[in-house]
Amino acid sequence: MKKKIIENVKTLIYALIIAIIIRSLFFQPFYIPSSSMEPNLLIGDRLFVSKYSYGYSRHSFPFSPNIFDKRYFAKRPELGDVIVFKTPADNRTDYIKRLMGLPGDLIQILDGDLYINNKKINREKINIDDEIYCGREILDIDAYKETLPNKKNYVAVYRKNGTMKNTDKFIVPKDHYFFLGDNRDCSKDSRFLSSVGYVKFENLVGKARLIFFSSDKKKGTFIEFWKWNKSIRKSRLFTKIK
Repeated sequence: MKKKIIENVKTLIYALIIAIIIRSLFFQPFYIPSSSMEPNLLIGDRLFVSKYSYGYSRHSFPFSPNIFDKRYFAKRPELGDVIVFKTPADNRTDYIKRLMGLPGDLIQILDGDLYINNKKINREKINIDDEIYCGREILDIDAYKETLPNKKNYVAVYRKNGTMKNTDKFIVPKDHYFFLGDNRDCSKDSRFLSSVGYVKFENLVGKARLIFFSSDKKKGTFIEFWKWNKSIRKSRLFTKIK
């Protein structure tokens, strides 16, 4: 009996070690808790983030142990990537936003238009069927297909009577990055220097790759499997993140 218990404990330890290795070096699941990335990421989306995309820092590991202060096997992110990072305020909280400014870039919003290095980002007004939320409020929005200088495109939404029509100039420091939420008037991001601001390269956790599960919590929670027929957003399962 004692031998069997020891074998079971060993099996659990091995499984835990393997899980930590996979989570730290390859893929980690994340849950979307807010509407800041609508319409591209919805509350209730569960996604995989690749940990190897930008190399490894202490934030690649559970609890961000202070074991080293560099990034190893570093690869620079590209403009437009959707990235999970640790907020500079506490180096603990996970945020997910779109990368909109590289080191040295100048970012500004003027009259509702986004400028990178004094060049207006090309955008095309489109119609979308999605209801866009900010908390429980349904927003009256304009939706645009925005195309970045590297040709990457995505959908961003703005309040018709937005609160961020104009901003100061943001100059991204060396080895830092500037992030925005796609739901531009419902996102705490790099525009808010006291709470998020510029994000160190070290703080990048990984690149959002794939939505593997999605459920509308207004129709049932993840653990209420008997409601999955109503709550699961089938069209979002196993979709790539742009």
